[in-house]
Amino acid sequence: MNSSASPRIRLYVDLPLAPDVMLEPSSAQCHYLLNVMRQRAGDEVALFNGREGEWLASIEPTQRRRCRLNVQRQLRPQVVEPGPALLFGPLRRTRQEFLVEKATELGAASLEPVVTQRSISDRVNLGRLASIAIEATEQCGRITVPEIMPAQPLTERLARWPAGRRLYHADETGNGQPIVGALSAHGPGDLLVGPAGGFGPSELAALQACDEVVPISLGPRTLRSETAAIAALACWQALCGAGVRGEGLGPIDVQTSQRPA
Repeated sequence: MNSSASPRIRLYVDLPLAPDVMLEPSSAQCHYLLNVMRQRAGDEVALFNGREGEWLASIEPTQRRRCRLNVQRQLRPQVVEPGPALLFGPLRRTRQEFLVEKATELGAASLEPVVTQRSISDRVNLGRLASIAIEATEQCGRITVPEIMPAQPLTERLARWPAGRRLYHADETGNGQPIVGALSAHGPGDLLVGPAGGFGPSELAALQACDEVVPISLGPRTLRSETAAIAALACWQALCGAGVRGEGLGPIDVQTSQRPA
C-alpha cells in the first residue's frame, strides 16, 4: 500500500495513540481485519480514538485469529468537528438504528432520546446504538464518535436547558419558520424532532415557554421522525457546518466522545 494515501480501513480504538505503540484490538476487530477484509501482515489501517486524531498503523498477525496493530504516525490531528446535539423521540428498533447511523454521518455531536407522551417506547439499547455510531464514524471519515445519551423525559430536559443555547424544534403544527431562514437569523443550535404521533399539548406548551426554543418548518410534507432528523441535519451542515473532514471550523463549538454487512 502507498503510505502517502489514507488507508481505506478505519477502526475506532478506545486506547491511547502514539508513535511505536503496539495495540491489541478486540477479537471482533481481529476477525474483521483478518477474515472479513482479508488483511495480511504489513497491511495498513487508520486508527482513531476521538481524542488524539487519526493514526496510521500496520497489522502484525500473532495467531490464526489474533493480531496486533503497530502505530506508526499521525495522519490527522484532532480537531473540533462542529455539529448539533440531536434530540429525538425513541423509535422502533430498525428506524432508530437507521436514524443513529445517518445522524452520525451527517455530523451530529450527540444523540439524545427524549421520552414524550406519544413515544412508542422508552427503551433505548445504548450499547447497540453506540456500536452503530462507531461503525458509521469509521465509514464516514469522522474522528469523533457522537455520544449516545440515556433516554430522559422531554419536559425534564427542557427544564434543564441551558440559557443561551438555541434549540430548533421541528414543529408539526405548521407554526414554525422555514429552517433555512431560522438558521440564518439565529445561528447554530441544537435540533429536536418529535415522535411519530407528534408532541402532546402540554409538551407543546413547554416548548413555547422555553425562551431558547425556535419552532422550525421542514416543508409542506408530513415526514417520518427519522426523515425529519436527516433533513434538519442536512440543512444544519449546509448552513453552519465545517468543511470536508473537519477542515475549516464552522461557527459553533461542540462538546466532545465500513463495514460490509
